[in-house]
Amino acid sequence: EVQLVESGGGLVQAGGSLRLSCAVSDLSFDVYYISWFRQAPGKEREGVSCISSTDDSPKYADSVKGRFAIASDGAKSVVHLQMDSLKPDDTAVYYCAAGLQGYMGGCYGFTHGYDPDYWGQGTQVTVSS
Repeated sequence: EVQLVESGGGLVQAGGSLRLSCAVSDLSFDVYYISWFRQAPGKEREGVSCISSTDDSPKYADSVKGRFAIASDGAKSVVHLQMDSLKPDDTAVYYCAAGLQGYMGGCYGFTHGYDPDYWGQGTQVTVSS
């Protein structure tokens, strides 16, 4: 059974850092990309970052470029999202999600707005001003 389990959320002051982790089970990184989404109250869901086995580099939303970094561990069973220079606008529930790379490969589905196939339960990130 495919499972994605997020951890690492919490409360942090503006300018601080948090590291989210997504433990992935029963899913091949060669077939699926792993991504992070977030949703704040009253706002639309936003794709934050994506990593795949076939892209040259990860993908990031403009709102987090230069502040967030996504990486997988050597065993490709955990994907981390390092979040630095956090702002109150980063406050949201963060979700880990996996989607088929498909014919186009990589994070194409993520960058073109397709819904991933599997989702985690989410972890709350709150940034205080």
